[in-house]
Amino acid sequence: MAFSKVDLLTLPCAGSSATMYYRWRHLLPEWIRVHPVELPGRGARLQESFIEDFETLIDQLCVEYAEVLNGNYALFGHSMGALLAYGIAQRQHVTEKKLPLSIFASACSAPARHDPKRFAHRRNRSELINDLHRQGGTPNEVFQCDEMLDLTLTILAADYGVCNSFHYENSGPLSTSIKVFAGRDDEISTDRIEAWREETTTEFSLDWFNGGHFFIRQHERQVLTSVANELTRKRKAQVYESICTP
Repeated sequence: MAFSKVDLLTLPCAGSSATMYYRWRHLLPEWIRVHPVELPGRGARLQESFIEDFETLIDQLCVEYAEVLNGNYALFGHSMGALLAYGIAQRQHVTEKKLPLSIFASACSAPARHDPKRFAHRRNRSELINDLHRQGGTPNEVFQCDEMLDLTLTILAADYGVCNSFHYENSGPLSTSIKVFAGRDDEISTDRIEAWREETTTEFSLDWFNGGHFFIRQHERQVLTSVANELTRKRKAQVYESICTP
């Protein structure tokens, strides 16, 4: 009998916590077990120190979620979260451990086209605020409350440190499918989005949505339907394989 559940690790975008993903537990089928990844320094881990080095953060996440990463799992990440999802999958690859059924990368340049210069201004408060306004994913209440804004900017600066410390190492494409979601009005160029296809030896697909960097908020249902359909297909394939394998 093939597996009946799929664990979905969801990784947050820069400047945010895992809050958005908790509601997904009620929006996705019950057999998809959503694990919202809370990074150090925010949410329930507010008292922990930030980790601003990409590889160090990947090391810690792989240890913390070792049990999940040894089972039937998929990875979803939005913006910085997609980069973290790639980092986890690559770590699994180079250490010859189990790969995810699928990687879902949302609103993020392909790792090979990552531009660290985009995050060079991360210590400048006014530039960080401009980024929040430009990306359009921050509630107005945050800008109206100094305490909330300061916390958001602190998290954003730390996350930009993570993004800035990422260095692409071509360890070869992954033998797992990659599905990418992108906003037509996002500032990330099409060629940087489409370059994700070079990171897999198997299936690649790209879904475009109207909207900017946080198109996922307006089109949450469509994104989740696409995620569920993909994992349903993977699940059926494994059931078929288990039946046909002597």
